[in-house]
Amino acid sequence: MAYDTTILFRDDSYLKETEATVLAINERGGILTDRTIFYATSGGQPGDTGVFIRDDGSAIIIAATVTGETKEEIIHVPAPDQQVPAIGEKLTLRIDWDRRYKLMRMHAACHLLSVVCPFPITGASVAEDDSRVDFDWPDAGVTKEDVTEKLMELVNANHPIFTRWITDDELAANPGLIKSKNVRPPSGTGRIRLVCIGKDASIDSQPCGGTHTATTGEVGAIHIGKIEKKGKENRRLRIRFGALPEGE
Repeated sequence: MAYDTTILFRDDSYLKETEATVLAINERGGILTDRTIFYATSGGQPGDTGVFIRDDGSAIIIAATVTGETKEEIIHVPAPDQQVPAIGEKLTLRIDWDRRYKLMRMHAACHLLSVVCPFPITGASVAEDDSRVDFDWPDAGVTKEDVTEKLMELVNANHPIFTRWITDDELAANPGLIKSKNVRPPSGTGRIRLVCIGKDASIDSQPCGGTHTATTGEVGAIHIGKIEKKGKENRRLRIRFGALPEGE
């Protein structure tokens, strides 16, 4: 039996804590709740970690968050040797905010990179300190200094980042919104979530279920650490926090 979770981070990535009720415990000890602020691993972004606080003040450490039978079923995976809550028990859910905020900044940075490098995306991985985006880009012909400069122009402009929803039919009528070469956004639910950058989405708009900052300025100083050739027509760009080190 699949359970649908009310996914609060889709509308507010800045929620750090919420109350929830336990719906089920799966065969592996994963905890399913009626609502959550925990992002589940998908789209290259790792799932959230954090704690569940019980009424007596004790904590259940959550080591990972994944999806279940559907994308709407969110499973919170406890660390080894944790307490098991009862079905129907009310808990306070609290994410590791410092980690989440780094991932939000980095995920937003990856979107900015796809603006600077407008080529089909063949892969991506978001991490706390070093992320990557792979492009179908036969001959890059640019330096990491060039890309870093253009990224920081977008960051310093402090453009708004927001989400909106479109229908499956609207996406089908606008295939250019899809930047991934190999992976299509999930359809069949009747609506697709877009992450938009700039006033009236003037900078970018693409399907994404992840968490992002509310402005490009929040991304902060970033740079391209490396441009790697991965095959004849593939370039991997690595994004890191901080200014580009001199002499690299």
